[in-house]
Amino acid sequence: MNLSLTDIPLPIRLRTESPLTDEELLRFCADNDPLRVERDSNGELIVMSPTGTEGGFVESDVALELGIWARQDGRGRMLASNTGVRLSDSSIRAADAAWVSWERLNSLTADQRKGYSPFCPEFVIEVRSESDGLEPVRDRMQMWLANGAELAWLIDPARRVVEIYRMAEETELHENPTSVQGTGPVRGFDLVMARIWG
Repeated sequence: MNLSLTDIPLPIRLRTESPLTDEELLRFCADNDPLRVERDSNGELIVMSPTGTEGGFVESDVALELGIWARQDGRGRMLASNTGVRLSDSSIRAADAAWVSWERLNSLTADQRKGYSPFCPEFVIEVRSESDGLEPVRDRMQMWLANGAELAWLIDPARRVVEIYRMAEETELHENPTSVQGTGPVRGFDLVMARIWG
């Protein structure tokens, strides 16, 4: 399959005659770099444009802080924003930053690690860009929880708000926090927001 999407306004949703296999999706993504492509639970492809500069600053700062902490902590690894994972609802998704335990990673075969690994990260962070509607991003946070994430943070730079999601708990809303502390799988992670807000 060779399909170029460079002249189409994004984001768009595409339905193929039959859902793409993981291998076909990997090839489709490579053919359409630098677009971000995910597959939803119905097999539809969601094609998004690359992040803008300001959003890229925030995403990279968040990923940098999580990655440094993960390396020092030693209990797991940070997944970058272009790392797709196959969730229990059969979708292929990628968070802006995520953390997965060594226990979960070590349960994978070498072949599983080469493609879309069949797990949900224990912790995910999504950064809302100015073009993202708030409700669709909140729905995305619930999707992560429904597929096994224990903790999820939604960082909204425009509102200077961090929303914290946990399974079977009310969402916590933190307005202009100086820092946000990890709990559960990422206890000990402290994200200093002055580095993120800029």
